[in-house]
Amino acid sequence: MALQSAPQRIELAIGGMTCASCASRIEKKLNRMPGVTATVNYATEKATATVEGGVTVKDLIATVEKTGYSAALPAAPEARPEKPRDELRTRLLVSLALGVPVVVLAMVPAWQFTYWQWLSLTLAAPVVVYGGWPFHKAAAVNLRHGAATMDTLISMGTLAAFGWSLWALFFGTAGEPGMTHPFSLAIERGAGTDAIYLEVAAGVTMFILAGRYFEARSKRRAGSALRALLELGAKDVAVLRDGTEVRLPVSQLIVGDRFVVRPGEKIATDGVIEDGSSAVDASMLTGESVPVEVGPETPVIGGTVNAGGRLVVRATRVGADTQLAQMARLVEQAQAGKAAVQRLADRISGVFVPIVIALAVGTLGYWIGTGNGATAAFTAAVAVLIIACPCALGLATPTALLVGTGRGAQLGILIKGPEVLESTRRIDTVLLDKTGTITTGRMTLLDVTGHPDTLRLAAAVEAASEHPIAQAITRAAGDTLPAVTQFRNLEGLGVRGIAEGREVTVGRTPLLADHTLPDDLARAKADAEAAGRTAVLAAWDGQVRGVLTVADAVKPTSRQAVTALRRLGLTPILLTGDNQTVARAVAAEVGIDEVIAEVLPADKVDAVKRQQAGGKVVAMVGDGVNDAAALAQADLGLAMGTGTDAAIEASDLTLVRGDLMVAADAIRLSRRTLHTIKGNLFWALAYNVAALPLAAAGLLNPMIAGAAMAFSSVFVVANSLRLRRFRPVR
Repeated sequence: MALQSAPQRIELAIGGMTCASCASRIEKKLNRMPGVTATVNYATEKATATVEGGVTVKDLIATVEKTGYSAALPAAPEARPEKPRDELRTRLLVSLALGVPVVVLAMVPAWQFTYWQWLSLTLAAPVVVYGGWPFHKAAAVNLRHGAATMDTLISMGTLAAFGWSLWALFFGTAGEPGMTHPFSLAIERGAGTDAIYLEVAAGVTMFILAGRYFEARSKRRAGSALRALLELGAKDVAVLRDGTEVRLPVSQLIVGDRFVVRPGEKIATDGVIEDGSSAVDASMLTGESVPVEVGPETPVIGGTVNAGGRLVVRATRVGADTQLAQMARLVEQAQAGKAAVQRLADRISGVFVPIVIALAVGTLGYWIGTGNGATAAFTAAVAVLIIACPCALGLATPTALLVGTGRGAQLGILIKGPEVLESTRRIDTVLLDKTGTITTGRMTLLDVTGHPDTLRLAAAVEAASEHPIAQAITRAAGDTLPAVTQFRNLEGLGVRGIAEGREVTVGRTPLLADHTLPDDLARAKADAEAAGRTAVLAAWDGQVRGVLTVADAVKPTSRQAVTALRRLGLTPILLTGDNQTVARAVAAEVGIDEVIAEVLPADKVDAVKRQQAGGKVVAMVGDGVNDAAALAQADLGLAMGTGTDAAIEASDLTLVRGDLMVAADAIRLSRRTLHTIKGNLFWALAYNVAALPLAAAGLLNPMIAGAAMAFSSVFVVANSLRLRRFRPVR
């Protein structure tokens, strides 16, 4: 039996698309191929296909080309040409220079000198032919493939207006000396063969070209955040070879290489610092504005900037495995996807053009049948063709998604896909893992009570121990510690050694049962344990001299983050494997009322399911391997980027920075993006619903219809660009 190959994900750059119905046609053709599931995104001009059963890239490209468009594997970001936009600008400038006088002459009867109509023809012809060539060419290609798109509507409308004008000038009375005609926003009934529509042909071409140009500029701005992310990495690196620095392209780095990073330089790839200390600016990658202090054994991320001293870093991940590359990949995948609302819009766009052509023919027949004259009937039909282009519908979702995901990447928020946006709107409960999410995930010395030498002597003895509590005490004491002799590690109880001539014992109560415990220290110990913290006793000369309070410290922003989550209408619940006392203490510190404690890693999924069974729509925030299953089970999974790869893979949203405040920002940004998408779709649909009857009723001059259609597309993209101003909670 033949083994089936695993599904493969292929991305193609699509050329020649001019509207949402183009994207819809390509998508249909690709999905008809056996073993292919594809989506085509008009805003990003990309097709994403999952293929199996031996389908190759060449097969996909051939299908796209048979549909009348071009396809190729995407170029590198810096290699993508600007030629299409430059060519569009040239056509627009030429059309404006020649077309504006045509429109002005038609709108101001007082300036209509003898034979003005022939000057209008001379100026309008290059606009219709040269300026409108992309529309006519695309319409011809579509016609050859038995399809109709927005270009079909524009080409039909402008060529019909230009053709009528030629007939009226050469075979009617419009070419006679002294001919004038007034300009009207509506359509005049009963007009005769002296009417020309050169201003419609030239004006519509100008407006559509202007709309396309500004749309292209806006789409490029919409994708600027992702391009900045992709271009963030260093281009070359100083690698140490036998103690000598050798400058190499970053692409030649391999895992294990040691490289030098000087002040102001970008860190070339993910690694661990071997020598030196500095502050690292990770703002472009994580949104964290304050540089982070780093030193030996500290992991660093490629693309961040060394703000201080000289560092020697050992590469741990290179190329496509780096965090920067993974972030860019996640953002691109999210931008290539489609939300449910967009699929509805695509279906509408797919059938919209044929319906509009039928409506235009019906309008023509109705006006002629009611005795309003062929000219008025023709004008109304042209207005219907031009006003109805479904461009805004196709741009509504992808442009908002493009800007929203890009802005998220700048702030250290990675949205896995458009379906995540719907989930953020519905959630009402958020389960928060304790260790590494609300707390730092490592033990920290919080308080010292008793003799002034307690910390110094206790840290001296603990310095030789690998225990997390011992390391917390040693970190807090600093580097200058007395020497210790006769060190002993008393397994499970504590440590003992001689420092400055005293036998110092540090540990739990059972180890020091034969030592005197003063009342004030007994109270400090009891208070620490009541708060769910660990009390470590330090003794010498037969008496307990001090109490050191150690705990997994709460992150500084956790309380503020819980408040922000409540403001979003969410009920926070603390979920932890710790005992009730510790869990309650941490919950009280950050302002959480409900606690689920003493939960085994395997039971976290059940905790999520119980909430869902109670009718709750649940979000889960976690960072460890033991959180991965619960993140996948939750309606919305948020993984702290400081956590494990398993947790990040299972989540819907990844928070690059290990700060719970970013979780609130992620939900706010996702909801704002969804709100923008719905606003765009409302505008696009409402515009068409309102404008088509006006055009069919003869209340819209075709030139005004062209301007309104172009404005609708620019409006939708501009509305999406407002997401670039999204600011995190301070």
